[in-house]
Amino acid sequence: MAGLSNAASQPSNGAVPWHQRSVKAIVDVLHVDPNLGLESVEATRRLRETGSNEIRMESRHGPLLILGRQFTSLMVLILLAAAVVSLVMGDKGDAAAILAIVLLNGVLGFRQEYRAERALETLQGLCRPIARVRRDGRVQELPSADLVPGDIILLEVGNLVPADARLLDAFDLRTQESALTGESEPVHKDSAFLPAAEALIGDRRNMIYTGTIVMHGRARAVVTETGSRTELGRIAELIHATDRQKTPLQLRLDAMSRHLAAAAFALVGLVFIVGMWRGANFRLMFLTAISLAVAAVPEGLPAVVTISLALGSQRMLRRNALVRNLAAVETLGSVTVICTDKTGTLTANRMRATKALVGGREFSLQGESRTKDAGLLLLLAGGALCNDASSQSGDPMEVALVEAARNAGLEKSELDRLFPRVTEVPFDSNRKRMTTVHRLTAAADGASAGLFNPLFESRSHQPYASITKGAAEGLLTVCSTVWSEGELKPLTAHRTGEIRDAMDRLAGGGVRVLGIAVRLLHAIEPDADKIERELIFLGLVGLVDPARPEVPGAIEVCRAAGIRPIMITGDYPLTSRYVAEQIGMAVGARVRTGEELARLSEPQLDAAVREGSVFARVTPEHKLLIVEALQRQGQIVAMTGDGVNDAPALKRANIGVAMGGSGTDVAREAAMLVLQDDNFATIVAAAEEGRIIYDNLRKFTRYILASNSGEVWVMLLGPLLGLPLPLLPLQILWMNLVTDGLPALALAVEPAERDTMRRPPRRPDEGLLSGGVGLWILSIGGLLGLVALAGGYGLWRINHATWQTLLFTTLTLSQICLAFAARSERESLFRMSPFSNKALLGAAVLTVLLQLAVVYMPAGQALFHTVPLSIKELALSLVLSTIVFWAVEAQKWFARRKQRFQS
Repeated sequence: MAGLSNAASQPSNGAVPWHQRSVKAIVDVLHVDPNLGLESVEATRRLRETGSNEIRMESRHGPLLILGRQFTSLMVLILLAAAVVSLVMGDKGDAAAILAIVLLNGVLGFRQEYRAERALETLQGLCRPIARVRRDGRVQELPSADLVPGDIILLEVGNLVPADARLLDAFDLRTQESALTGESEPVHKDSAFLPAAEALIGDRRNMIYTGTIVMHGRARAVVTETGSRTELGRIAELIHATDRQKTPLQLRLDAMSRHLAAAAFALVGLVFIVGMWRGANFRLMFLTAISLAVAAVPEGLPAVVTISLALGSQRMLRRNALVRNLAAVETLGSVTVICTDKTGTLTANRMRATKALVGGREFSLQGESRTKDAGLLLLLAGGALCNDASSQSGDPMEVALVEAARNAGLEKSELDRLFPRVTEVPFDSNRKRMTTVHRLTAAADGASAGLFNPLFESRSHQPYASITKGAAEGLLTVCSTVWSEGELKPLTAHRTGEIRDAMDRLAGGGVRVLGIAVRLLHAIEPDADKIERELIFLGLVGLVDPARPEVPGAIEVCRAAGIRPIMITGDYPLTSRYVAEQIGMAVGARVRTGEELARLSEPQLDAAVREGSVFARVTPEHKLLIVEALQRQGQIVAMTGDGVNDAPALKRANIGVAMGGSGTDVAREAAMLVLQDDNFATIVAAAEEGRIIYDNLRKFTRYILASNSGEVWVMLLGPLLGLPLPLLPLQILWMNLVTDGLPALALAVEPAERDTMRRPPRRPDEGLLSGGVGLWILSIGGLLGLVALAGGYGLWRINHATWQTLLFTTLTLSQICLAFAARSERESLFRMSPFSNKALLGAAVLTVLLQLAVVYMPAGQALFHTVPLSIKELALSLVLSTIVFWAVEAQKWFARRKQRFQS
């Protein structure tokens, strides 16, 4: 037995995979008698050797380390330095405000990162059910953590599969594997030998996997892999090995922090040196230089970012998008590619019967249809009777058949009462069909008039009817007649060819095709070979998982916004192509499969991902490869998913988007955004919100840095003009308080501009100050400074005592005017509603009143060393303060004119 672990590990190391081995070969390798199971002593020994059946992956970062890391960014260090300087200057209030901002951001960052690490704990939770195991010759219930390779497990409906296992025998077994494969429909399982070496997980019908659920039937299986060696464990290792990418906003803020830090230190030195050269007081110049350094760093930026993202997340929640990570709000605005699953996101995740073909005639099954066609009614009744679902629950395909019958006036409950089931032959993957046998009761005589009588007119000696449904191709081989044009006709080669042509036509349209047949019986036949022969072929039913009606419009919005949608699904290529064409994602596009991707080199993979729009039959590794290939091309990737198999790609993507309705806990924990309605259109709406937020952050940054640079220009140029110290330290801090406060925050809630989703995404490498913003800040800041200096310098030349107050007031009011001009980078304020941002109107009025209080109230005059301005001086200050507004509006007019000329 010592060689067990080596033998058991062989499939993962190049030997024959488990699904390719016969039952006998597997039990021989695992040294177990299927009828007796392992002995307890041997199971204990194996548990010591292989380890517990749990995914033991410790979080890479403890809570203290995660918390400490929140306070190491350059912006935070600058703010901490500013707080220290404020304390040195005796301004405890400003220091407390800065420290509060730092603490708030640290707590939010800790919460987001710590919750993301819990994805691994959720994976462990999927591996803790109670398992029914045969040991020592009897069935026992044991914690799944105690399972070892070789254990014989028993499964039935509702069980969570506790380990990867090879089926020994299965009875109409169907498992839900969407968490691993992405397929929405339950998968039929059996114990048959599979020779295909390259079979993907979804095609290994003789294997069951950890974390999947038994939806139908029962089975006996032998455990082949446990713990981290399971397919679920391999995904956990992918999550563990995948580093989450920094968001574009985090990268931009880091870059801007470095630049601002360098500028602040340079200003401190320059202003201090110039002042000392001019013979100013050392202590005053020291305080002034430090005040200016604090002013140069927009300490309100983190607070505005946090508030802006929080408000954006609230708006997204109202649009069914729950944000788990605040930075994700902005990231969506810079997305260049959306990789989306098909089932449930682009489609409704609900099968619907849309077409029926009976006797060469095609019928639409859309909506309610009280048809009188006898053949169609019998086809629909057969689909509802040979069926284990209700209209509310069950296999999605069977639910669709029940609904189609009900739309034609045939209730399943009534059909079951009139034609009770007496026996059945379950579905298996070899026959690819199921059969139910029903008693034709006396009570059905009246009910069946005009419905069953044409077919069952001679049933007086045949009290039973069998109904068979399944793959039409195989069903035709056991049929001898066909219902056509109101009568039974021989199923000739010609008629068979016509039916197959119809099948191909439907399948080419992405429709899943089912055939339904009946047979009259003299007695109950429990054997499939005896029942399923000489059947009457009734017709075909076409089923689809329809696209969500709002998705095509969302795809168009994506294209107008320069966002590329890509479908990545575990479904079949033909179905995937059809859905892609229906929603306008790709017409006639080549569908790449996961198997194809696995054979490509990295350059070939990059080319395939660059050109392809539809990828089908993919595995977790393939999804991760696609995301990484896109990121190598400089794309900002949003990846949607709902299953455990999606978690690594969700974590690797720039922004992971999980499904809130159909998604697993693992996917939700790994993602930054959760869609409460599982709808692709919601992703597009969230992307719009992201763009609005980024636009507003950029507006705020432009405004606040231009305002601060205006103060810097005043302090640098004033002494060169011969002025005494133009602004006192407290005056500088006051301007920062009133202009970095409410007016700046009001810009963070600016509503969307008209072209928000009609322009391409920002370049992934675009910074907050790119696109000429840096030059704009310097030039507009210079204008602010020169205008204020002009007013103050004129009064100073005539020895007027109000010169500094006028300069101080003009600079403050100019920044309010700049806030209005900064509401849009392109649009004129006169084409925007003045009441669309009421917060800015209120902030402007409040700031003006506060400034007037500083100038005219005795307490303000004493604290800030101001003197009252005359009416003419106040009017002059107001006129001068509007100059920057007209300058910015003129700049926008020239920019619009240039753009129209170029286009």
